[in-house]
Amino acid sequence: MIIRTRLAAGVCTLLAALTAGLAFPAGAAAGEPTGQDAPKVDLVLDVSGSMRARDIDGQSRMAAAKQAFNEVLDATPEEVELGIRTLGADYPGDDRKTGCKDTAQLYPVGPLDRTEAKTAVATLTPTGWTPIGPALLKAADDLDGGDGSKRIVLISDGEDTCAPLDPCEVAREIAAKGIGLTIDTLGLVPTAKLSRQLSCIAEATGGTYTSVEHQDELTDRVNQLVDRAADPVVTPVATEGADRCAGAPTLKSGLYTDREAFGQQRFYRVDVRPGQELRASVSVAADRAVNPGYGVLMRAVTSKGREIVRGEAAGNGRTDVISTGLRYPKAESDDEDAPAEAVCLAVSHSFSAASGVKAAPGLPLELTVDVVDAPSQAGDVAAFGLGRGWWLLGVLILTGFLAGLVWGWLSRWRVAVWRTN
Repeated sequence: MIIRTRLAAGVCTLLAALTAGLAFPAGAAAGEPTGQDAPKVDLVLDVSGSMRARDIDGQSRMAAAKQAFNEVLDATPEEVELGIRTLGADYPGDDRKTGCKDTAQLYPVGPLDRTEAKTAVATLTPTGWTPIGPALLKAADDLDGGDGSKRIVLISDGEDTCAPLDPCEVAREIAAKGIGLTIDTLGLVPTAKLSRQLSCIAEATGGTYTSVEHQDELTDRVNQLVDRAADPVVTPVATEGADRCAGAPTLKSGLYTDREAFGQQRFYRVDVRPGQELRASVSVAADRAVNPGYGVLMRAVTSKGREIVRGEAAGNGRTDVISTGLRYPKAESDDEDAPAEAVCLAVSHSFSAASGVKAAPGLPLELTVDVVDAPSQAGDVAAFGLGRGWWLLGVLILTGFLAGLVWGWLSRWRVAVWRTN
């Protein structure tokens, strides 16, 4: 049994796409890269007054950001359509209502003219408020349309000043729209409060958060995120699980999405032939406010309901994604024509909606199915998951036992010598 409490970075990125719940073309293979449009990136830069602080390698935060942007613009892949949006760049006054509207598209998302983009960045001066929530909503509109990858890279040195429009809730709303958008965040010399806020924004869409205290760190990280946008996007295939094994859809190896209501159990069928093994994992995304205390359970059962193996994970704090997996090694058979065995994957979770939160639609889940040739020796996957690790464990136990005997003998000998003298 394989239990994983967090997705790998790649799977986390896909969770923004799974929230769509759209029907994908029937001809697409499960998990096949289908995005044909150019990848899009919107760099969202905080230009509020606090960016004047001179604590990044002896220069101001604004100067470090400008230098980083210039280097990023030089290194941006030709196939990436890039734009730049600012927040807090234009209004220097004290009127909160006006300050919280201060976000603008500095350079439109599209084919990159490096000279024009650099000229626009050079004009920026730290000015006003920090309307992160409104800026994210506008940035999502900047990237609307097309089926290529979409990524917002938010760079800020302070928490949002326009509550109650909570930027974390804004990120959750963006994820729930199902437009396949990922938000990555970078905190410049961040406080603990800023780190929490930026982490929440990133996790809501399967993105990443990075703390930055040096200009070269900022350059390297933004370059990595822009390059990542150019990587092929694997689009999960929408499916609909059944409430019992008999009516479950049959899945082949691939990546799938579905939605599961609170308290519901979903079944999916996988055909496993003799000599093959089934490896599967599931991730459930909390795309809305949920109560503390949750878990996700995946079971492999026979068509008659007998449990074969299970994987489970649990937590008791705020989370955006929780995952688990399992591995079912199928017994070898001398009969090459033996029929495939129908194995049903039963998925359930114990999330519950917080007060005032709508229960419908269900929470988005992502299911990975992999049917592969089993190892040549059953012992490779036996022994409670340790496999051949039992040999190492036995050697360690024997070594510890012998070391204990020698140490005890030496201790008794030293005591005897001490008493004699």
